[in-house]
Amino acid sequence: METILSIKNLHKRYGYVHAVNNVSLEIQKGNVYGILGPNGSGKSTTLGIVLNVVNRTSGEFEWFGGKYSTHEALKKVGAIIERPNFYPYMTAQENLELVCKIKGIDYSKVTEKLELVGLAERKNSKFKTFSLGMKQRLAIASALLNDPEILILDEPTNGLDPQGIRQIRDLIRIIANQGTTILLASHLLDEVEKVCSHVIVIRNGVTLYQGTVNGITANEGFFELESDNLEQLKSALQHFSQIEKIEKEDKKLLVYLKNNLEPSELNSYLFKQNIILTHLVKRKHSLEEQFLELTKQS
Repeated sequence: METILSIKNLHKRYGYVHAVNNVSLEIQKGNVYGILGPNGSGKSTTLGIVLNVVNRTSGEFEWFGGKYSTHEALKKVGAIIERPNFYPYMTAQENLELVCKIKGIDYSKVTEKLELVGLAERKNSKFKTFSLGMKQRLAIASALLNDPEILILDEPTNGLDPQGIRQIRDLIRIIANQGTTILLASHLLDEVEKVCSHVIVIRNGVTLYQGTVNGITANEGFFELESDNLEQLKSALQHFSQIEKIEKEDKKLLVYLKNNLEPSELNSYLFKQNIILTHLVKRKHSLEEQFLELTKQS
């Protein structure tokens, strides 16, 4: 799979603050990546470095396998790392046409991208009349005018109402389905879990996890169990070798596993112990639980 962006041992210091601490990661073509971390964790600084707006202290990064200089490579990148900044008294179409003129892009892209972000009907409306969500979608349209191979978004839903958040999330999925690689920074677990295929977890400038979203949540998981006699159920489970621990929560037992175990295997074992389950659900740990475990202060 083609590597869009490679970062190796990246550092950024601001005096005594180590904002980015030995970060290494690879962005592969066709995926949706979330850089996830608390506010101040180094997400935006990392993006700023690879977009050439922040100077690195040390380390390396290269775009598209080093086939292009950073200046040339960034022509194939679309990015929004600050609040949308357009001329308030110009229309949506006029603002995008100005971007086309500056970047040498054909004006035909304006209509295409306005339709993509759902603003075609408001193309003649002045920017100052737009809601925050509409302004963000116009910014995404602007970043897509050059048909970039990768779209970089820094906190794309920050400050939006629930409807605006949903519109941006839906738009990210649409863009990704069209083959554009996406890299977004967020402190919102729900956002990353719903739209990203891969996640990079950062705290205090340090990478704690890098891999698929399923990979961070797909541990052995746990079962929710109920029966008419919880004490009898708990006693039987304590003799089952694949169970790590058992917790009681209201009228059910939470059964945590040492190894992967299918519901049918557990049900069969209990049935042989003359225990009939009234409730059996296998769950995986949420991204939130895993994130909190990774980022908790030592």
